[in-house]
Amino acid sequence: MLSAAKDILDTESGGISKNGTHACREEIIDRQCQQLSTGAVLLADIIPALVVKVTAPLYIQMIPFGLRHFLVVMAQMLSFVLVASSSNVKMALLGVIVASWGSGLGEISYLALASYFDSKVVSMWSSGTGGAGIIGAMTYAVLTDPLMLHFTPRIALYCMLIIPMIFAYTFWFLLQLPPTVHRVEVCKLRTYIVPKKTDCINRSRRLSASSESDIERPLLDEADEDVADEDCINRSRRLSASSESDIERPLLDEADEDVADEDATSPFTSRLQRGMTIFEKLKAVTPLFKYMIPLIIVYFAEYFINQGLLELLEFDCSHGFNIGPQSQYRWYQVLYQVGVFVSRSSSDIIALPGEVLPLLALLQVLNATVLYFEALNRFMSHILLLMCVIVYEGLLGGASYVNTFRVIHEEVPADRKEFSMGFVSISDTFGILLAGFTAIPVHNIICEQPL
Repeated sequence: MLSAAKDILDTESGGISKNGTHACREEIIDRQCQQLSTGAVLLADIIPALVVKVTAPLYIQMIPFGLRHFLVVMAQMLSFVLVASSSNVKMALLGVIVASWGSGLGEISYLALASYFDSKVVSMWSSGTGGAGIIGAMTYAVLTDPLMLHFTPRIALYCMLIIPMIFAYTFWFLLQLPPTVHRVEVCKLRTYIVPKKTDCINRSRRLSASSESDIERPLLDEADEDVADEDCINRSRRLSASSESDIERPLLDEADEDVADEDATSPFTSRLQRGMTIFEKLKAVTPLFKYMIPLIIVYFAEYFINQGLLELLEFDCSHGFNIGPQSQYRWYQVLYQVGVFVSRSSSDIIALPGEVLPLLALLQVLNATVLYFEALNRFMSHILLLMCVIVYEGLLGGASYVNTFRVIHEEVPADRKEFSMGFVSISDTFGILLAGFTAIPVHNIICEQPL
């Protein structure tokens, strides 16, 4: 959506239905500014996600991961259709809003799901999100670039509908969930709400105790026959079976295979997240600020660059590889995603300690300052220099993201890990929101300056 930001703002002049990539200018003698900054698209892309992330930790644990995934997939598909079929900016922005809602729900859900796996999954998650950024941005650039496939933005967005379909398949058919994760049974409506986990722990202990003896398990009485209680017992039995099996479960760490270290009587508790009251959740937020503030600053600076400054950085034909301003903007987004992918995939090789996170924030602010003055004064001699800065910007952003969540996964107690990782995920969203509000007036200020 952000790669298509300039096309979305051109909707009323045919930017979505026609390929609006203009030829490069032989000489740049004035600023070609749109009336509305791409920061407006950024706000539509981030405010719904922020609302979801801020409110979700208070209730999201009641909603099963499978149901959340279904909602995310539906939001993805609807957003592509709305933007592709839009005839005005308002309808296009509505599609961006739907995509944002799905993105916010997805990020907080899948990061929380990662807490049930080994810490290496955080690196895999980060690498995957970085790869998704590259694939999305590059696919859109290749599909719409006049030197490549030269599709219209509308056709390109319709082509993107294959992505939600692949996403749905991988979750429901490829991903092996831990036994402790609540499963939805489509025909049983009561499984659409996750039962209280403290009740499940007690039930699993009773089940484990009875399985260790030769006494036959007592029949469930009528009070225990509701679906939620049945699900607790089924989950504990699945975990018991998995712990007795000689087959190693992929992605689960050794703690799941040696449940005696944590609770000799309950294999179910090795990966179970403790239920928290609202007061406990609010109290648990304060220690998370040391992780959140650097991440907020990093994302503020990089999205201020991406959606506030890059649209204003245009190079002429001889210094810009003979590509037009719209194509330049799209390839800027691709290069940024390349940097993000590389750094998010590197945490297993280069793991940065928590003390380094504020330094990454400072370096990103320095990047934003340099590119702000570039937008004003145009001192870079060739687009290649700017491209290198953009890749470096992505490296800093990706490193900050993956190492923040890796440190949280390692330092936060297991019973608060799911909540903590979900809550800290609002940091990048909050930073992006600030960047969107800042980008709009800065765009206007720069456009009013003589070249």
